[in-house]
Amino acid sequence: MNTLKRIDPRRPFTITADGLRRITLGETGALGAGVAASGLETATHGAAHREQARPRRTTATPARVFLVAAHADRGALDEHTRQTLAAAALIADAQTEIVLLVLGEYTADSAMVAALGADKLIELPMFDRRAYAPVDELNALSACIAAYAPVHVFLPDNATGDGDLGRRYAAAANASVATHVVEIDAKHVATYAQANASYAVRALPEIVLLAPNAVDPKLPFVGAGERVAWRFDVESSAASGTASGAVRDLGIEEIDAAQLALEEADFIVSAGNGVSDVAAFERLAGTLGAAIGASRVAVDDGKFTRDKQIGATGKTVEASVYIAFGISGAVQHLQGIKDCRHVIAVNLDASAPIAKRANLTVIADTQETIAALTEAAAAARSARGTGAALLNSAAVAEGALV
Repeated sequence: MNTLKRIDPRRPFTITADGLRRITLGETGALGAGVAASGLETATHGAAHREQARPRRTTATPARVFLVAAHADRGALDEHTRQTLAAAALIADAQTEIVLLVLGEYTADSAMVAALGADKLIELPMFDRRAYAPVDELNALSACIAAYAPVHVFLPDNATGDGDLGRRYAAAANASVATHVVEIDAKHVATYAQANASYAVRALPEIVLLAPNAVDPKLPFVGAGERVAWRFDVESSAASGTASGAVRDLGIEEIDAAQLALEEADFIVSAGNGVSDVAAFERLAGTLGAAIGASRVAVDDGKFTRDKQIGATGKTVEASVYIAFGISGAVQHLQGIKDCRHVIAVNLDASAPIAKRANLTVIADTQETIAALTEAAAAARSARGTGAALLNSAAVAEGALV
């Protein structure tokens, strides 16, 4: 007998500091009875409240631990990981400590760690996201779980290592697990099932793999932000026989960013009607190692092929860094970049619509800016080496905005 309920068209909800919320036609609605049953309040607070100094989430003596594990992204945490960390912090009670395990180098200071909601930070810089070491990472996660005995473990359900790591641990430890979680609170998780035809709900499992955009990462509180010196010896793990020689990292095969589908690109430079020298723009993209996009106007003018068009009638992109050169920002274009983490606009018009969406707006001539950036990027490549410069180009742009 199929006990899965049919999908409620009002779902899924996003968990925020106010409880489970949903957005309908631009209005924020509360879950109502479901929220009341889960003990989550839905009081509305003004924007002014959000801007005030945030208090510590808890100062009580911890009796239990929630562990959040994820890979670092060029020394920082990507948006999906921030959402996962926020989920753990939002559903934790006053006696629960949030421990963040970062696989890879994490350059944020204690204040940033606290602002994201973590009480303790464990950094394992030996695990680079660009390397493939699934067995060593599994051993490290297992050792951390053994040391802190968390009640629940949270990981982003992505295709860049975290989702795989969570599934590996659940299988190895025979732990209860929920994947592609689109709704979560202190008592339950929910996910779509049967090709999105049904909606499955269960009690909070030991391992939670959270889908993107299920949680609002803006927190009304901060964590303790304490860095913990915790050491994991990869060589000892291998010597003890827990590592497997069957897994061999063949490295990363680098390709021309121009060959990458825009939907998969992490760093995009996009041209609008304000770009007159297309050849110079393409040289900049090649120097930065960025994929090329374009506005509908630039495509209609024949400057770029239709597959480069970004917007409602083109491609929807999710880049970490999106630089728009000479793009005014029509609503159709803004719809195509709504999921980009950081948007940089270069435009002579400070009142252009894209300036309202951009995290950083450069009021300057587009062609002069392209020439200056090309020169600076070429100098960086010569000084640091081609591979390092291409990897760091997006990180430098992102670092200016974090």
